[in-house]
Amino acid sequence: MKKKNIITIIILIIIIAIIAGIFIYKGIMEKEKEYNIAEVNKYNYFSLKENEKFGVIDNQGNIIIEPQYDDVKIPNPEKNVFICYEGQTTKVMNDKKEQIYTEYNNITPLVLKNVSTDLRYEKSVLKYEEDGKYGLISLEGKKITNPIYEEIDTLQYKEGEFVIKKDNKYGIMNMNGYVIINPEYDNIKADAYYSTDTGYKNDGYIVSNTTDEGYRYGYIDNEGNKILDTNYNDLYRINYEGETYLVCAENGKYGLFNKNKNIIPNEYQAITYIEGDNLCLVQKGKKYGIITLEGSMILQVRYNQIDINGDYIYTTDENSEIKVYDKKGNEVEVNQNTTISTIQENPEYKIYIDTSNGTTLYSIYQGENKITNGNYNYIGYLSNNNYIASRQNEKLGVIDQNENIKLEMKYDTIRKIDGTNLVEADIQSTNTIEIYSSNLEKIAEMNNATLTVEDNYIKLSSTTEIKYFDLEGKEKQNTEIFPENTIFAKSQNGKWGFVDKNGQVVIDYQYDEVTEQNEYGFAGVKLNDKWGIVDKNGKIIVEPTYEINTEETPEFIGTYYRVTYGFGEFYYTKGI
Repeated sequence: MKKKNIITIIILIIIIAIIAGIFIYKGIMEKEKEYNIAEVNKYNYFSLKENEKFGVIDNQGNIIIEPQYDDVKIPNPEKNVFICYEGQTTKVMNDKKEQIYTEYNNITPLVLKNVSTDLRYEKSVLKYEEDGKYGLISLEGKKITNPIYEEIDTLQYKEGEFVIKKDNKYGIMNMNGYVIINPEYDNIKADAYYSTDTGYKNDGYIVSNTTDEGYRYGYIDNEGNKILDTNYNDLYRINYEGETYLVCAENGKYGLFNKNKNIIPNEYQAITYIEGDNLCLVQKGKKYGIITLEGSMILQVRYNQIDINGDYIYTTDENSEIKVYDKKGNEVEVNQNTTISTIQENPEYKIYIDTSNGTTLYSIYQGENKITNGNYNYIGYLSNNNYIASRQNEKLGVIDQNENIKLEMKYDTIRKIDGTNLVEADIQSTNTIEIYSSNLEKIAEMNNATLTVEDNYIKLSSTTEIKYFDLEGKEKQNTEIFPENTIFAKSQNGKWGFVDKNGQVVIDYQYDEVTEQNEYGFAGVKLNDKWGIVDKNGKIIVEPTYEINTEETPEFIGTYYRVTYGFGEFYYTKGI
């Protein structure tokens, strides 16, 4: 009896151990599934180029790696890990000029593709090679995967994920080495789904295999779950409110899926999503109809032509009869030559575009009542019941809903400044930029000007003056915009110099142009079309001798200036 109890206890212990092991394994897997993209808050290191050779400087212009290599890549400019190229081979150096990670061969950075960042490489991982196969290590040199892959490459749009190739098949792996999709496909790409909240993070994957009849496509979601098998000869995702709508063609006939649920059957020659609406234009033979993303047929497939303009759907049947419908499929009494668009900010108002007389005329309606009397060849909503408008032979201006002119019709462009409620109005002939509040009160005007929008301020500048504003349009002094700086650009009598925080002159007004002190403590001074460099104390460290041809404001570190080349890469140099 005792022996039986002992056996039972042993079996229970084994079962508990197995269950615990499963939970531990799942926990490890879940942890590996999650990854965090490194943030770079400060650039500490930069590529240096001298005499056609590359090295590294720090953010004070001190040489860290002598310029003796064919190329140098810095995957993460906060970290002292430098990939130095000697022909086709590489070695990794640190800021002590020591070679590191010598246990790995031919370490290279991974180039990002279509990722919204000012950095060109993966910031946390590197690729290494052994016997013609590849693996990953962390930027700290820790092995992430063994060298078992024939290829490792970045995935379009998604930082932190990689296309891997094994046994001549492709899969997806993340930066932790977690395999999201096993390598069993002939091709994989991200579906390019984008949202303003998450960017491309929730992209799924379009996978494909080759058959005797060509590629066949399937779909896997961002968690790695197979949604559709590789049965389709075409497949793409609709970008609508985060839902996974997939247009798929089977044997040349298109249908629509919401994940793996078939919403629209595969019986159409084409399905075209109408951007911004819950509608699809479908084609069967030479006829067209409209179906919602939920699969409801709101217009039968019987029209020779369908156009969606503004709020309405315009149809032409086989007898050339034109009818107009709302977006629920209800016929409406709207002139076939009129396009109507509701103002989303204030749906009581609409813009009508009439093309009935061979010309294009715009009007504003309140409800069913036309409230503008002028003949406008353009009207577009701006904000606060104000409209960008132009009349025949005139330029752009701004009117309100009562047709009062708020800005004279003399501008070439008028737009809202991104990320603000402010309005920019430009006159090209004099390169004049004017800034207005949301109530169209003038805030600033400058000739021969350039407008730049940064994270927390707006810069309006010319060769003779610079003005700064916060994102609400309040003018700020450069001492407020750059509180950490020690010297500040100032002009007098058409010449530029620098003052300190108290307004005392540090560098006399003698230059044709200057830049503000940058975050590393350096500024540029221009005289007779040549640039020099000053430090944070106002000391001239390079006289104006550099000829720098760039439309951008030049950047300086130590005795070096920045050169941008290729696909957004840059180095610093002192070449004249």
